[in-house]
Order: sequence, then C-alpha cells, then structure tokens
Amino acid sequence: MKKVAIFTAAVLSMSVIVVPAFAEAKKGEKIDAKAKFDQHCVACHPKGANIINPKKGLGKKDLAANGVKTEKDIVAKMRNPGPGMTKFDAKAVPDAEANAIAKYILATFK
Repeated sequence: MKKVAIFTAAVLSMSVIVVPAFAEAKKGEKIDAKAKFDQHCVACHPKGANIINPKKGLGKKDLAANGVKTEKDIVAKMRNPGPGMTKFDAKAVPDAEANAIAKYILATFK
C-alpha cells in the first residue's frame, strides 16, 4: 500500500512539472491556417465561395464589395458576422488562429 501511495505521488508531481512545459511548447507552434480554415470555414466557403449568399464569397472582389479588405476586417467579420454566418468568438477561434485564417483567405482566394 505504501509503494502505491509513493508511486501515485511521484506520478502526480511529474504531471505538474510536465504539463506546463508542454503548454508552453504549444504556444510556439506554427498554426496550420489551411487546416483551421477547413475546420471552421470550408463547410460554407468551399473553394472560397459562399453557399449561403453567393455575393459574399472570399475572393478579393467579393470581399472588397462587402467592405472587407484587410486581415483585421476578416477577423471582425468572424467575430461579428451578419445574418447567415456562424459567430466565431475568441473562445471558438483564438486570435492567433483567426489571424492565420484571415491571412490564408487573402493569400488563397484571388
């Protein structure tokens, strides 16, 4: 019984040390913007189109026609979209991911 208690204490103490180190390592990892776009956006925006409202595609011409020209504008639309689009708050899509998605959109859909 004493050996089990010592083993359990040892495992718990290691997890306290390991978990924060792992969390810090994840902060520095590069975000796969395409994967995040595929996860959050592609269902309604396949190939940069818009299945809900075809006039609101992700090509530069459509974005500009809707007052969206910068990464900041795209993130603002993600955070506070119009009717028909899911709202992606910072809890659903953290700022770093939202910014990566916005860069991906501007670089991919011409």
